[in-house]
Amino acid sequence: MSITKLEGRYIIKTVVNMTDYFDSNYPSTDALRLKAKQRMPKFAFEYLDGGCFSEINLQRNTQEIRDIQLQPYYLRDFKGANMKTELFGETYDAPFGMAPIGLQGLMWPKSCEILAQAASDHNLPFILSTVSTASIETVADIVDGKFWFQLYHPFDNDLRDKLLSRAWGAGCRTLVILADTPTFAYRPKEIKNGLSIPPKMTIDNILQMCTHPTWSLSQLASGAPEFKTMKSYIPKGLSMKHLGMFMDKTFSGRLTQDKIKSLRDAWKGNLVIKGIVNAEEADIAVNLGLDGLIVSNHGGRQLDSGQSTINALGGLQAYKGKIKIMMDSGMRSGPDIANALASGADFTFVGRAPMYGVSALGKKGGNHTFTMLKRQLQQVMEQVGCEQVQDLPNHLINK
Repeated sequence: MSITKLEGRYIIKTVVNMTDYFDSNYPSTDALRLKAKQRMPKFAFEYLDGGCFSEINLQRNTQEIRDIQLQPYYLRDFKGANMKTELFGETYDAPFGMAPIGLQGLMWPKSCEILAQAASDHNLPFILSTVSTASIETVADIVDGKFWFQLYHPFDNDLRDKLLSRAWGAGCRTLVILADTPTFAYRPKEIKNGLSIPPKMTIDNILQMCTHPTWSLSQLASGAPEFKTMKSYIPKGLSMKHLGMFMDKTFSGRLTQDKIKSLRDAWKGNLVIKGIVNAEEADIAVNLGLDGLIVSNHGGRQLDSGQSTINALGGLQAYKGKIKIMMDSGMRSGPDIANALASGADFTFVGRAPMYGVSALGKKGGNHTFTMLKRQLQQVMEQVGCEQVQDLPNHLINK
């Protein structure tokens, strides 16, 4: 509460701390997902919600995380649970951050900016994607330069260097390079909805927008979603078809060891590789001097027959202490995050859950979701008697 005097009158204002914002009507990610589905056009919701092929790996990710069991200890001395976690010299308020997501603005207008602000409010790391709908500079202003940048490695090294220079100049000190998208995925729902490469607008999409006025009016106010970081490099006047072809050509090709070596030489900050799921490539990451790896399968959006991230994480424990091991894909709740940490992750990132939150609750959705996840994780730690995040592996029940 604040009290100010204006023209002889005292004005009392109640200041709401958004980091504590929580709407009890939506106490779970499932509830947020259902609300988001109601508010979003079908094509936008399916872009957020779906995976590749039959979506088997999408389901496997969460299912196998939830197969993990934790051992509680009720009679030990317990001084309280502390979720603060140190990573690359920064101390965050919880052991999770915002995963990179492309085209957030298509799913909900200004969602990238909303989530960046919420992550900053909650003192959580925010990863900006190369193909986001907010620019490097916009996000840097929101979070005071404290963000990570995920690089889709361009075919042209000159473009790569320009992106790195902009990220560094804006304050970014952790670069994430993407390994798990060597090809565009086959996603039947996106193909049907006209969101594949090249994209197209369908009559069905237009009808869906007409029946979801809140989404449509918000888009109208915000402007059509664009690849804001890439905007200055994209030729003007391209049709949707030719824009798709341009992006396909610009970011085609696999991430190679030579490209990683070149990035290690060029980038003076923390260098993290995302998409590592086997010991052979974890070994390469360590030998090339990378600072961290994110165990990821792109949220089940690339390879349906791949293993879950929690399963892959189990095979990388020999690298603990040699490189920071993080994980994304499949975590929808505080218990999911606890299970990943208990299984050996040093840190985690969530993507769909906060996006459901923003799509369900608009500007308040990011703060709501981060508050919810922190409360859930806090409860798990208190229930099992774990005082520090790094002690969660001591509660893992090995089957």
